[in-house]
Amino acid sequence: MTSFPEAFQQLLAESVGSARANLVLEAFRQEASVSIRLNPFKLKECPFPDATPVPWSPHAYLLKDRPVFTLDPLFHAGCYYVQDSSAMYVGHVFREVMGYLQPGASVLDLCAAPGGKTTDLAASLRERLEGRFSLLANEVMRSRYGILRSNVQSWGDPSVGTVSRDPSAFGGSAAFDLILADVPCSGEGMFRKDARAVEEWCPETVQFCAARSRRILSDIWPTLAPGGILLYSTCTFNHFENHDTAAWIASELGAELLQEKVLLPGEVPGEGQYVAALRKSGDYAPLRKADVFSLFRAERPVEALPEVPRWNLERSEALRYLHGDALVLPGDAPIGPLVLCYQGQPLGPAKNLGRRCNNLYPKNKRIRMDIQ
Repeated sequence: MTSFPEAFQQLLAESVGSARANLVLEAFRQEASVSIRLNPFKLKECPFPDATPVPWSPHAYLLKDRPVFTLDPLFHAGCYYVQDSSAMYVGHVFREVMGYLQPGASVLDLCAAPGGKTTDLAASLRERLEGRFSLLANEVMRSRYGILRSNVQSWGDPSVGTVSRDPSAFGGSAAFDLILADVPCSGEGMFRKDARAVEEWCPETVQFCAARSRRILSDIWPTLAPGGILLYSTCTFNHFENHDTAAWIASELGAELLQEKVLLPGEVPGEGQYVAALRKSGDYAPLRKADVFSLFRAERPVEALPEVPRWNLERSEALRYLHGDALVLPGDAPIGPLVLCYQGQPLGPAKNLGRRCNNLYPKNKRIRMDIQ
């Protein structure tokens, strides 16, 4: 059984109260929940039986068991995203405050990898603004940027671009109507999933993370429009990184705290999340600046599949395709370039030569595990 540092237990009780702290410690000893969020523009119904809806996310479900997602072609097609249900609460707050956004709005997800919150925001923006928006997903760590780009590409929204920049490199002029800063933190919400997070926790790390968050927020603050919204979130529970930092934003940077909430394991099925919404001081006027993708040299990761015939694969064939194996299609399959699909959902390109089918699925996205 995992032993938690005494200093962590004391700080947790100080931050959320003794009764709630005891619930968290007990929950840490239970199995983690599993949840997914559908891509509503690709999939309308949950593909897993006995799933129950996540109350604060309109397209999300808690699963009874954890399937092997790698062996589900719908996962590779970007039909759903595997995300902790607590993390989805950030998307809920976003939907509560996004009403002021108008067509053409520009949004920044500052610390975006691996892409869960990016895709959540993208779905809400597309439903609300019908594609007339720009969502820039940024990840400063190059080692994590690749997975962000891949997940955004699989999701398939052409109004989302990706970039890897330090917050200080965004410049001093307002470019965004709303910014989500899901900052690096001490990771107390990872304790149930990652034993190393427990081993590496110490009070000094908490203080370091709190100070780093304030540096990040100071760097990015000038690029948020006056009257614009900052969503500040962490996957930790202590007051230094959460409430104290939100109060610092309000008093030192100049903002109104609209709402804040901490979700705790034991009170909700997920791993926990903190989120605060703040409105920057000043009168808001919709930004009409140059395209933010061009302004910040973003990659446009969505590569349109060619307008060629499509061919539907059975599950075993789809997995072989995603694994990078050679295929032989039936005799009635069209000759030449194809888009191979599973249950009508595009997976990727191929070229059918008749006796064989060249597998053109990108090598960096292929399944590496045994698919048998």
